[in-house]
Amino acid sequence: MNGRKTVWDHLFTLLVTAIYLFLMSPILLVVILSFNAGEFLSLPIEGMSLRWFVALFHNTRFLDATLHSLLLAAVAAVVNGVIGTLAAIYVVRFAGPRLANPLRLLMSAPLLVPEILTAIALLFYFFELGVGNNYGLAIQVGHIIVTFPYVFLNVSSALFNFDRSQEEAARSLGAGGWMTFRRVTLPAVKPGLITGCLFAFVISFDIFNISLLLKSVGMNTLPLELFDYLRFNFDPTAAAIATVSIGVTFVAVVIVDRTVGLRSLRF
Repeated sequence: MNGRKTVWDHLFTLLVTAIYLFLMSPILLVVILSFNAGEFLSLPIEGMSLRWFVALFHNTRFLDATLHSLLLAAVAAVVNGVIGTLAAIYVVRFAGPRLANPLRLLMSAPLLVPEILTAIALLFYFFELGVGNNYGLAIQVGHIIVTFPYVFLNVSSALFNFDRSQEEAARSLGAGGWMTFRRVTLPAVKPGLITGCLFAFVISFDIFNISLLLKSVGMNTLPLELFDYLRFNFDPTAAAIATVSIGVTFVAVVIVDRTVGLRSLRF
């Protein structure tokens, strides 16, 4: 085979590169605008400055909203890591052929139903229970429900590709059910579990509709605080907030890379 690239190969590479640049340009633009020394979000920028980051980190409302969003996302990722893994094991291993597909569709429903409809349904549900949106319970449950499919689907994919003969070998050597799960099954599904929890964390951190309808009084998440700020202000503080949000996502990816390595996320 001829290893030389043709003109069509170069054109295809150029097209893919242009598409990626087009998709990434809004993110790069926001980051650039966050360092604007001017008073408004506008191009061209009027010099480079960190003044809007200083203003951001002196704004207690934004700091509280960021901490609240991080807590909601962390709890959603951890809870879904547990229940999503258990649900995936049941559907893949124990549900019969007639039950598996309906259950898989049910578990994926939060991805199929518009988020605003899920938020309205949860709002009515919690008020019927007499809980309302107090104590932060409603918003936390909402974040868990919406991000649940990401863990369930990723762990399910890992289980489908897993050779169960390894579990049988562990059992034949005297390992109990818990030890077999901890030493054989869990390491095998670890790539799917990590991927799902990472997605759950990032999606939860940026959820808007669920947070808007189910939030507690005085407990805004970062997307809600940014929305309220942009209603009355149009300075680069908004871009600084967006840059911090991008940074949180990047840090999450770096943590995964440093702890387990991104190579482990490949199936």
